[in-house]
Amino acid sequence: MPQTKSDAPRSIAKNRRALYEYELLERLVVGIVLTGTEVKSLRGGRVSLQEAYILVKKGDLWLVQAHIPEYTHGNLWNHAPTRERKLLAKRREISRWAKLVKQRGTTMVPLEIYWQGSLVKLEVALVQGKKLHDKRQSEREKADKREMERARGRRP
Repeated sequence: MPQTKSDAPRSIAKNRRALYEYELLERLVVGIVLTGTEVKSLRGGRVSLQEAYILVKKGDLWLVQAHIPEYTHGNLWNHAPTRERKLLAKRREISRWAKLVKQRGTTMVPLEIYWQGSLVKLEVALVQGKKLHDKRQSEREKADKREMERARGRRP
């Protein structure tokens, strides 16, 4: 069944810094529990995942320090911008990732928040920190790849 335009994922925000600072080990798509004013702020595309991370509390995943600004037309029922938000994932995945985080010294960070139809989804990654020389090496590889593409483009 082909995807229609309304079913195709539409990105709200990406955490590009996570790709630079961490080595990605695994990815997982989860749902997120939001209030009405948070959804309206997301429709405006205003969210920051730069300082956000994921915690496991009492067998549930929680998104911490993600900044969704208050809705401008919300009044008494507006949300707190950096409140903790519950993530929806399968129990088996949560327990497996919790074990990996305890064992290896890894952590969980959000990569991207996007619309899938009328639902908001969050792509989460299990990551390990890069050392400074790893960052330099990945930058060098990107630069080499760009240079190779330019050289190919100049050839007749």
